[in-house]
Amino acid sequence: MFQQCLLAIAASSVRPHELIVVDDGSTDDTPRRACEAGATVLRTPTPGSGPAVGRNLAAAQASGDILYFCDADIVIGPHTIPRIQQTFVSDSTLTALFGSYDDAPGDPGFLSQYKNLFHHYVHQHGSEEAATFWSGCGAIRREAFLKYGGFSERYRLPSIEDIELGYTLKRDGHRIRLDKTLQVKHLKRWTLLGLLHSDIVARGVPWTRLILREGAFLNDLNLQIHNRLSVVTAYLLVACLMTSLWLPLIWLGVLMAALVLFGLNRHLYAFFAARRGRPFALAAIAPHWLYYFYNGISFGIGALLHVYDAISAERSTRVESLKPSTPPSTATASHDGD
Repeated sequence: MFQQCLLAIAASSVRPHELIVVDDGSTDDTPRRACEAGATVLRTPTPGSGPAVGRNLAAAQASGDILYFCDADIVIGPHTIPRIQQTFVSDSTLTALFGSYDDAPGDPGFLSQYKNLFHHYVHQHGSEEAATFWSGCGAIRREAFLKYGGFSERYRLPSIEDIELGYTLKRDGHRIRLDKTLQVKHLKRWTLLGLLHSDIVARGVPWTRLILREGAFLNDLNLQIHNRLSVVTAYLLVACLMTSLWLPLIWLGVLMAALVLFGLNRHLYAFFAARRGRPFALAAIAPHWLYYFYNGISFGIGALLHVYDAISAERSTRVESLKPSTPPSTATASHDGD
């Protein structure tokens, strides 16, 4: 995958001012391949430091005015880089922009097709005046990136470090654009375990904590109103399904909840059918409804952790207030006389 990423950059109609690759403890020939592609290769201080550390390291080394972040399993198009350059030159008020995956994922597996097409759909139906940032295919003015300290390095695994930076930028009045024409191919092969870990542990729980901390319930991307209603409906469906084991009449509630859930997401399923056919769209309903179910789990865990953080902070403040104040220091001097 990484080789394809490098080849795509080399085939760009406009070569980047500089190419920096950060090696975070690879055990293969990644550094050699990067050097052969003309990249400056940096290494994180500790293997496995995480993408936030790696990107911050590269940003500190970079000399260009615009930082473009590209994951190693991404294939850019020939006009990706000039498109980014043109956008920033034509709009001096823009601080950052990002794009989306295209509708032709590299891995042929069902879960990979589903996950990447879902990502494409969400971004293609998001607000162009964005309220967050995505580093998979995102660019930002270097001055602003360094001013805010880059990505938070407390995230050791790929998580929401880019989303958090986007929230901070937006809160301070910076403009972020979602450029729907800026599309790249994702080559990652998704497995069910990897999907669950990414959606719950790496993104769902920390994103919930960020939302509650910032008080920013945005009606955008996968936080739109119909997504929230879908989570509630998914749990209503499960509740009716379990109750129907004792009360057969509740099967009517199961049917109604299923119809509502399907109706709330009919446009997505129509998109799946248009791109991959009706059998694919029907098969995608199961993992998509599962997605809403574990989104509720993520929100619940994130909310509990948020409350725990608040209680811990209040307790620490109370303990500090009960500590005796430090008496002012007294200076003593001795005089032996003449």
